[in-house]
Amino acid sequence: MPGEAGRRRRFWSARRVPAGLVALVILVIAAAFLYDVVAVRAGRTALSWRRDLARQLAERPLDDPWVLTGAGVAAALGLWLLALALTPGLRSVFPMSRADPDVRAGLHRDAAESVLRDRAMEVAGVRAVRVRVKRARADVRAVSHFRELDDVRADLAAVLNEAVRGLGLARPPELSLRVRRPGRKGR
Repeated sequence: MPGEAGRRRRFWSARRVPAGLVALVILVIAAAFLYDVVAVRAGRTALSWRRDLARQLAERPLDDPWVLTGAGVAAALGLWLLALALTPGLRSVFPMSRADPDVRAGLHRDAAESVLRDRAMEVAGVRAVRVRVKRARADVRAVSHFRELDDVRADLAAVLNEAVRGLGLARPPELSLRVRRPGRKGR
């Protein structure tokens, strides 16, 4: 496809378990109804469960607690399935830039955090780093122990900006950087 090279869509999860469970339940219910309908068409009487179900549905008022509970469960299940169908499930996989239109790559959030953490720890004066990468922003919290904070911050900003570009993400996150001194012992 000619326009595919520029697309930067997120990855969707397969969601095989919910789809499989719904398909299995529908298959069992449809098979039971189909068997009973074929049996009735062949001249036999309807099974007792279907006669009871038809009688219950005809006699129960709509404000009956069992009818309301069944409707609520069906509506909640339907909304859950719609939410699963309409939302991408792999939010922790960031799409990467495409050099080849036939290849689609993604980088896991933990891998991006590890790369940025490792690069930050290489800067002189950095004692500890905490990194959290989100879709739009990479939050980096560093503790510096022997250099001036402004020098460490400038070096970290340069190293991390290069590292963010080196990740090759389709939408590189903005860098949010905070550098502080270590607290007193016991705090």
